[in-house]
Amino acid sequence: MQWEVVIGLEIHTQLSTQSKIFSASSTRFGNEPNTQASAVDIALPGVLPVMNRAAVEKAIQFGLAIGAKINRKSIFARKNYFYPDLPKGYQISQFEVPVVEGGQVTIRVGDQDKVINLTRAHLEEDAGKSVHEDFHGMSGIDLNRAGTPLLEIVSEPEMRSAAEAIAYAKALHSLVTWIGICDGNMQEGSFRCDVNVSVRPLGQKEFGTRREIKNLNSFKFMEQAIKYEVQWQIEQIEDGHKIQQATVLFDPDSGQTRMMRSKEDAHDYRYFPDPDLPPLVIDEAWIERVRSELPELPEAMQARFQSQYGIPAYDAATLTSSKAMASYYEATVAAGADAKLASNWIMGEISATLNREERDIADSPVAADALALLIRRVMDGTINNKTAKDVLKKMWEAGDSADAIIERDGLKQESDTGAIEAIIDEVLAANAAMVEEYKSGKEKAFNALVGQCMKASKGKANPAQVNEVLKRKLG
Repeated sequence: MQWEVVIGLEIHTQLSTQSKIFSASSTRFGNEPNTQASAVDIALPGVLPVMNRAAVEKAIQFGLAIGAKINRKSIFARKNYFYPDLPKGYQISQFEVPVVEGGQVTIRVGDQDKVINLTRAHLEEDAGKSVHEDFHGMSGIDLNRAGTPLLEIVSEPEMRSAAEAIAYAKALHSLVTWIGICDGNMQEGSFRCDVNVSVRPLGQKEFGTRREIKNLNSFKFMEQAIKYEVQWQIEQIEDGHKIQQATVLFDPDSGQTRMMRSKEDAHDYRYFPDPDLPPLVIDEAWIERVRSELPELPEAMQARFQSQYGIPAYDAATLTSSKAMASYYEATVAAGADAKLASNWIMGEISATLNREERDIADSPVAADALALLIRRVMDGTINNKTAKDVLKKMWEAGDSADAIIERDGLKQESDTGAIEAIIDEVLAANAAMVEEYKSGKEKAFNALVGQCMKASKGKANPAQVNEVLKRKLG
């Protein structure tokens, strides 16, 4: 039997506000446990929550960025459950009427684009954290995170593979960091993914029973968890078992998911409107002000890059995969580099080196203007492309400019026709057999002769001139 995978994501995005969603406590990460938990956060009797305006604005920003409906009036509810790190015994969230409704995100898998529809994005407070590793036979509770503002982003179950789920999560991660509503730090829990996975026979309309994989904080683990869960569910059904709706955790060490608890439905949480919080009312003027402050969005920038710089759609999409990379590219072109050459170098040598060193382009030791100078030296014939790669390596390691390295190491390209002819004459005299092969119709022999000429010039000869003179001399 052929099976179809059905995946939906719930992504908890920590909003980059200075204070918590309902109190003035700091949201700073890494402080001593329980030093950022106010009377409101720990739910002392008589305290009242007060809405953080900045958190609302960031939710509006997100809604506008995905083309969603911003509800002019939304309601906060109490989601009731009991857990040691939830001091109130309930979480303040939004249920029936969220602040953001609908919207779309376009993902690219291989050479195909796909639109993923969003159900909603709602504001809520985070819980605290249970700490197990520092205690023997006991758990500690750190309430520093309790009350941190979250925007929970819920997709429709429209993804059909692990690859699509990863592409969607990465697209959202890029978007929320691009518009500045989240720092995107997955290790610190700023961007956490819950993945709902089910399988059904190919062609069946009804969904299968889903299991939710909780708190995935890396794209690598997400992919591993989904692939394992899909295979596990298929094997269970084919062996005659029924899938039970459940919440599961992924163990990176074993590469397996394990059941945490049976999955609750909405009625299990006994949602009801929070009596301490009035409805959140957002007027048109507020929305328009936020819209006017939005940065240029990735899709608009892609179109502009294609029209303004004349680069292909693939280049534009890659260069706008992060705001930092887009800025680096524009700065490189502004400093005098050819637009297409700048694109090639950033997507090629720069990205490859950053990936090897697991660094972000914002931390590149070669600044945009330094890269532009290197590209200009290729453009004006001072060095060839191969030498430029060696120069970039030295720039990366030592921080010297391209001109300083070219001058110091004597790397300037030889463009004197007389000098190049002398080198070629020596190569032809020393490789008579290769010359005969070329004259007998073997084109590969020509490339071999070019290689010998470049080697004889220690890589300094202008490759275009070598090709031109060599063809002339070979008749």
